[in-house]
Amino acid sequence: MKINLERLRKDVEDLSRIGRDPRGGVTRPSFSQADFEARAWLKNRICEAGLYHRQDGAGNIFGRLGADGPTVLVGSHIDTVINGGAFDGAAGVLAALECLRRIKEEGRTLSKPLELVSFTDEEGNLVGDFLGSRAFAGTLSREEINTGLTPFGRPLGTILEGTEFSLESILGAHKERPQLDSYLELHIEQGTTLEMEEISIGIVERIAGKIYRQCSFVGQASHAGTTPLELRRDAFLATADFALRGTQLVATKHYGSMITVGRITAHPGSFSVVPGKVDFTLDLRSSSGDTLRVLDTELREMAADIASTRGTEFFWRAIDRTEPVALSERIIGIMKDECGKLGYSWMALTSGAGHDAQIVAPLAETGMIFIPCRDGISHSPEEMIDWKDLETGANLLLQTLLRLAG
Repeated sequence: MKINLERLRKDVEDLSRIGRDPRGGVTRPSFSQADFEARAWLKNRICEAGLYHRQDGAGNIFGRLGADGPTVLVGSHIDTVINGGAFDGAAGVLAALECLRRIKEEGRTLSKPLELVSFTDEEGNLVGDFLGSRAFAGTLSREEINTGLTPFGRPLGTILEGTEFSLESILGAHKERPQLDSYLELHIEQGTTLEMEEISIGIVERIAGKIYRQCSFVGQASHAGTTPLELRRDAFLATADFALRGTQLVATKHYGSMITVGRITAHPGSFSVVPGKVDFTLDLRSSSGDTLRVLDTELREMAADIASTRGTEFFWRAIDRTEPVALSERIIGIMKDECGKLGYSWMALTSGAGHDAQIVAPLAETGMIFIPCRDGISHSPEEMIDWKDLETGANLLLQTLLRLAG
């Protein structure tokens, strides 16, 4: 049994037109007008396939094949970052749909039910990453949901006004979760390893954890033309020093982990004023939970030292945290075995990017398949795949589902 690539490709291309923006990318944040259009489109495709459609209180969308019992879940997400690409998340949801569609068309008898899932807001356009899968898992923070602001500066409750969802329905979504047997997810790699090595399939063994922090160095604003360099309490220089020294620390002591200063805002932001305050975001990632905790401590100590040297103060607060996870050795073994049967080249990978799979992993055995993406580009209008790679990944997904559910 093989998937129908022509049909899968049409699904991907049709969905990519929803939320297409003037810059050539796809902008489809959860609970936006484009997202609701995409949800309606996906519901229609699920029903046309003869699957049972349902939606939980967090807006997670499901398509079920089979009766009750421990469920083999498969999917990803269809929301995007602002001006993102057509394949991140969507390829996994639509490959899952195609797999269930083919199994139903062939009339294959299964011992366990299969269920497609499209999780809400994997990309973190609402409050924290993985809103839908965390709601599904029951690991959402009530305080964060009630008080947190979205990146658009609005409370989540305000965005939900006029929709069928509420803060309480999101927090209660886990009560609708079926008993899980396992979870599978197909995704583009979002890196260059598979393409450079000319390998068809990445079998993910671990997913890195992350810590997001909002940080500030606070010094003193002063006149750019009259304040001597040695007397300045320049918050920007403190931030630059931190970014450079932090990168050097990770590169020399924790190679393989990641540090990123992603957004910087200098205050008051004038040509003629020494910056008195700089706000910035800090993204830390590691496949080791111990390393992540050590790195977090070392960077806090480094920031305190820099602040003392440059006459500033340092402040930070946690925005989000996700622990690293190891994926199921049994499912990894099944995927390796199926690659051998299908004649697919494969390699083991660690994912530096976060995925819904790492949120579901504590609930059930979890596996993840990567396919190459051109030049490793993702979260961009230039995000692109080779359709043959999607066919390969979807066929591996299909055979793995048959092993797990059959």
